[in-house]
Amino acid sequence: MNLPNKLTVMRVVLVPFFIFFLLTDIVPLSPLWALIVFIAASVTDALDGHIARSRNLVTTFGKFLDPLADKVLVISALVCFIQLGLAGAVPVIIIIAREFMVSGLRLVTANEGVVVAAGIWGKLKTAFTMVAIVVILLFGVIYGLDPAGYPTWLFITEQALIWISTALTIISGGVYLGGYKSYIDPTK
Repeated sequence: MNLPNKLTVMRVVLVPFFIFFLLTDIVPLSPLWALIVFIAASVTDALDGHIARSRNLVTTFGKFLDPLADKVLVISALVCFIQLGLAGAVPVIIIIAREFMVSGLRLVTANEGVVVAAGIWGKLKTAFTMVAIVVILLFGVIYGLDPAGYPTWLFITEQALIWISTALTIISGGVYLGGYKSYIDPTK
């Protein structure tokens, strides 16, 4: 297994640790640990692709696991945010639905020998969402993870970040659907 694939696998392995630290209060400074683990996992996302492309180490395994690892990491954070009261169910459901749609599209096109590569909108959506999650986690480190005690500006900021991520998710999903609509034509 090459280095980029190891980094991708490490991102998946970090997810349970992130969830544990985010949802527990038995570990001192658990919100800080959750933030550190999430940042480490997010950094592996930037590194694995860069290393794979620059060293010509792109593999089928990496093409499969990298987007899946991103989805598992981001969706885990957002679902935990619902449990903590930091995000509403509606934007998270929209984000998850888009991920299923794009994954399904990738399966359909793979049958035809076509690889749906990550486009600029998908990359922007992923990057913005990861940054938004980091900011929300940072607020959790500073103010605690109970939004009931948040100043109004902080709660509004967090919700704005979630909804901007949702808007980018909708746009990128539409771009993917539009670009590959011939593969999902209902008349075929």
